[in-house]
Amino acid sequence: MKTIGAKHQKGKKKRVMGFQVVEDECIWMKAGIVNFRLCDNAYDCYHCPFDRGMRRTMESGRQTDTERKEPAWVEHLKTRYQGSERPCRHYLTGRIDAPKICPMNYECFHCTFDQILDELDFEQLHNPPSYNLASGYRMADGYYYHMGHNWARFDHGGRLRVGFDDFLVKLFGGLQFLALPPLGTTLTKDQVGLTFGRDNHKAAALSPVTGTVLAVNHKVREHPEITHEDPYHEGWLYILEPDMPKKNLKGLYYGNEGIQWMEQESQKLLNLMGPEYEQLAATGGQPIGDVFGNFPELGWEVLTKTFLRTEKI
Repeated sequence: MKTIGAKHQKGKKKRVMGFQVVEDECIWMKAGIVNFRLCDNAYDCYHCPFDRGMRRTMESGRQTDTERKEPAWVEHLKTRYQGSERPCRHYLTGRIDAPKICPMNYECFHCTFDQILDELDFEQLHNPPSYNLASGYRMADGYYYHMGHNWARFDHGGRLRVGFDDFLVKLFGGLQFLALPPLGTTLTKDQVGLTFGRDNHKAAALSPVTGTVLAVNHKVREHPEITHEDPYHEGWLYILEPDMPKKNLKGLYYGNEGIQWMEQESQKLLNLMGPEYEQLAATGGQPIGDVFGNFPELGWEVLTKTFLRTEKI
């Protein structure tokens, strides 16, 4: 197999000659052989252990559809919903509004409807989201927000993509290091999912949902400042295979409820900063882009405990 070179241009999506591959999408995923995988070897397939393993598997014919390992939610749904009236998993998770019956026994890799949704999500992934403002803070449409100032959104294959919200990145300013969870790690909702920091300060951020880490954003690991510049798009953090998505989304803020919550969080911050800044906000002043950098007297530990809901680490 020849080495496939990636063409990089600043400000443009990555593309590989011969394939319409974007955002590090593995060619095995593009070919439809695997459901999800991002390239972590700069498209050097010849030296890629995953590529060699896949070729050996394909040649031996050992992997078949019936041997695919099913996620835990598949077994749960098959047990709970039996017969011809099985509800589609996308209806159960809220991904679609209209009721729909699953004709495929939750074997979604055979389902045309599932593939159509994935294609729509994959296209949406490469376009920046639209925003609403809550007390001057951007909130991306269609995202779920966690009390620890992370967001989650449905992604390709019903997975969940996670990142920091605009409030968090403005509160702590330009981050200098970011420790993302290793691939394969199981994260638990409302428990620590990652750590970040600046100077001599370090903080933990909670995971908004429970699931297994399938991919991480290597760009933000190397350049944490991207999270400050574009927290809802290029600055995403990791992708999870969720454990029972609908249950995971309980307690998260969405739509108008999310905007109201963000306004309350903004007011809480203004109360900490004092009357002068409450008056500034009342006149339409924009949020400060680096609160801690400008007001270190507020205290790193106070900010992490109040807004991230985590203790000192």
